[in-house]
Amino acid sequence: MSAGLRARSLPRRLTEVFALAALIALAFASSAQTAASPSSGSDTVTGMVVGDQGEGTPGALVELDGTETRFHTHTLTDAAGRFAFANLPAGRYRVRAEKSGRNTSIVVSSTPATQQSSLRLVLGPPMPPPPGKTASSPAAAMQFADQPSFTIAGVTDWTAVGGHGSDTILRTSEDLARQTATLDSARPGAPDLAAPSEASLRSSLAAAPDSFDANYRLGAFCLRAQHDQEALPLLQKAHRIDPANHAAAADLALALQGTGNDRQALDLIRPLLAAKPKPDLLRLAGELEEKLNDPLAAVRDFQQAAAADPSEQNLFALGSDLLLHRAVWEAQEIFRKGVSAYPKSVRMQTGLAAALFAGALYQEAALHLCQASDLDPARTGPYLFMGRIEIVAPHPLQCIQSHLARFASDRPEDAQAQYLYAMSVLKPQSAMSDAPALRRAEDLLHRATSLDAGCAEAWLELGILAAARADYAGAVAAYTRAISADPQLSDAHYRLALAYDRMGETARAREQFRLHDQIEKNQASAIDRQRREIKQFLVVQSGAPGPPLPQ
Repeated sequence: MSAGLRARSLPRRLTEVFALAALIALAFASSAQTAASPSSGSDTVTGMVVGDQGEGTPGALVELDGTETRFHTHTLTDAAGRFAFANLPAGRYRVRAEKSGRNTSIVVSSTPATQQSSLRLVLGPPMPPPPGKTASSPAAAMQFADQPSFTIAGVTDWTAVGGHGSDTILRTSEDLARQTATLDSARPGAPDLAAPSEASLRSSLAAAPDSFDANYRLGAFCLRAQHDQEALPLLQKAHRIDPANHAAAADLALALQGTGNDRQALDLIRPLLAAKPKPDLLRLAGELEEKLNDPLAAVRDFQQAAAADPSEQNLFALGSDLLLHRAVWEAQEIFRKGVSAYPKSVRMQTGLAAALFAGALYQEAALHLCQASDLDPARTGPYLFMGRIEIVAPHPLQCIQSHLARFASDRPEDAQAQYLYAMSVLKPQSAMSDAPALRRAEDLLHRATSLDAGCAEAWLELGILAAARADYAGAVAAYTRAISADPQLSDAHYRLALAYDRMGETARAREQFRLHDQIEKNQASAIDRQRREIKQFLVVQSGAPGPPLPQ
């Protein structure tokens, strides 16, 4: 429904460089060597992205652009490195592929427009590690060869650097950055059947209430079960019995963090870090410092943790912290490395998508969200992210509608799933003149409101559809339900005012305009306060002089 939004280009060097892969001449009906009238047929271009040893490369980004038109589309290679672009109009196209900075060779193909083009795009070898270093795993390769190309030099007030497009897009980007930091890691595995049972641990504590081992083992059990309140006194007692035990102290810090005692937790682990800066403790210190409003100390601890151990957890913590503080391009760099090392991490793919969206790379963001949802279709996070970006992006995003259709089908009792799918159906500018699409979207919106009468956004869209067909009474009813569900939904007040105005009810229209303006003013003030609270990082690229630090 949001058309015509323009994304401001960002003249910044990307950390991942696209390499030219192929120029595909989709021939006309006559000879491929003769310029003739284009055929009315369509092409399917398929191919494979492979490494220098001929192995398929999963997760490579492949772009196809018309050389004579503005046609553009993206896809990601599947697990075997394959890709396909179907139903292409006849013409000339440029295909580009990239994966983690690796280059491709050039392949030129020419086929009749009614047949199929198949390409083989060969990526060059990855950059070797520095002299004297070896890389026996993706994480090790990252540690030695892919050190970050930037330094966080300080913090400053929010300046909108890295923002793009309309304020609606910017607000969505900021919301997604905050939500990224809260994404759960992979689901816990099956319980360790060899571990002592809770009953046996409690029995041991009852038999020896002053035993370090009995208190610590039951406390650690409760902590792993996320029963922080119960774990806390047990771990506190274990720490009093043996304050030199670092494992018990670290678990006590986690329990303190889980119960909201952040300052105590940080004070507890500082001596541990001074003695031995373990990556897990550095990450925990970063989390605590972030909550205690010391973002510069936090990001430096996250960087140390990721440098010492580029695990999925440590890279994700660093990337999400950079994104939260508007270091958009640097967040992309870290998340790209994370996706390269952990391609099956749903939250790493989702975090990269949020960073790409923050940098106005909408299509690539959509593709990574679709890939994240394909990794684990039961997880809702990627669908919610893709629904948010689809609503505010300037144009429909490839792969989003089909994935939201799956979301709605898999969760027929989920009002949000029905609403987001409806919005993707309405996204194309042609949707308002497409009667079947309108009916499908309206049915989905009605289903959403029937499942959840408090789904204010669905009521709002139903009102917009009613107003579009000049059913102002129906629009008023829907807008009123939206406001009842969410009195702070400013757009519902504004559109209700317009509907009242069309019906000649001037006094009611004036009151709704007044409410809209007041809500907008209050929300702008709240957003301004929030932006002042979340400081923006000052970033220095490698080899560049640093800016003066704030006094």
